Amino acid sequence: MKQFTLLIVFAFLFSCKDAQKTSNFTKKEDAAIVTAHSYPGKKLMETNCYVCHSPSASHDSRIGPPMVAIKKHYLSIGTTKEEFTTSMQDWIKNPTKENAKMNGAVKRFGVMPKQDFPEETIKQIAEYMFDNDIEKPAWFEDHLNEKKGKGKAKGAGNGMKNKKRKHNQVDNLKDLSYSEKGLKYALSTKAVLGKNLMRKIQKEGTLAALKFCNIQAYPLTDSMSVVHNAAIKRVSDKPRNPKNFANNKENEYIRIFKNDVKLNKSSEPIVVENESNVSVYYPIITNGMCLQCHGNPKTDIKPDIFKEIRKKYPNDVAIGYSINQVRGIWNVTFDK
Repeated sequence: MKQFTLLIVFAFLFSCKDAQKTSNFTKKEDAAIVTAHSYPGKKLMETNCYVCHSPSASHDSRIGPPMVAIKKHYLSIGTTKEEFTTSMQDWIKNPTKENAKMNGAVKRFGVMPKQDFPEETIKQIAEYMFDNDIEKPAWFEDHLNEKKGKGKAKGAGNGMKNKKRKHNQVDNLKDLSYSEKGLKYALSTKAVLGKNLMRKIQKEGTLAALKFCNIQAYPLTDSMSVVHNAAIKRVSDKPRNPKNFANNKENEYIRIFKNDVKLNKSSEPIVVENESNVSVYYPIITNGMCLQCHGNPKTDIKPDIFKEIRKKYPNDVAIGYSINQVRGIWNVTFDK
């Protein structure tokens, strides 16, 4: 069963270089980033929710409804901010089929696995959603119109609509900037990994998810490289698998992203253009779910999980993280 996950494992934020080094890179504003403002809930939503609910995810590759759809189902005329926040708290604390307000999403993606998030984190995300317009995916309006059409004609013409949607997605891809294209490739790869990972966690637990990562992470990433005709990889300055060690250039980008987090700055992608291809770099930011395998061994990682990590990865250094830290980066390279 596919997973409907409201707030999940990883998140993709974007970073920029300092003023001294900016001339070495092409910086483009990413379409997935909401206009900056003072709400702390904005960054919390990006960090905790956008893996499954990113506005940049395509209609067919997504593993959960977009945040704008969630707001639409939880907010009606006369709903107060307190009521909206309480409803969000109730769902996240007790995600069940009976407690769901988005029955269509539950039918398609399944009930989200229960996750432990601080009440204040959920409150800040909910307040941000209530007070601000949430970015819509490019396909969202067509999706709403299609749903209305189904109500009148019981789905007549769906085949043609699906073909049109896929055709439009291909056309839209041609119009994207390099940073936006790299983001889409990374997000779709992350969606595949996240969907399978969360299925394992929900059905078999964290230990099974760890074993899944050990065996399937590389093949799944490689398969998405073939789909997108791009070289897609994850690297880190503190990898679990030695194959994922970042090189000197990638370590420089990791330091830039870490500095952005330290300064509480919204990040941008780093785009490096060569003569025939483009490389796009995005940070991998930790959240609460990541700590089950990458947190403090004494407080976050269960003994049986830590024992298995040491067994499968004797030289592992990918532990000791806390929430909202840069654990590595995506490196997406494709032809111009």
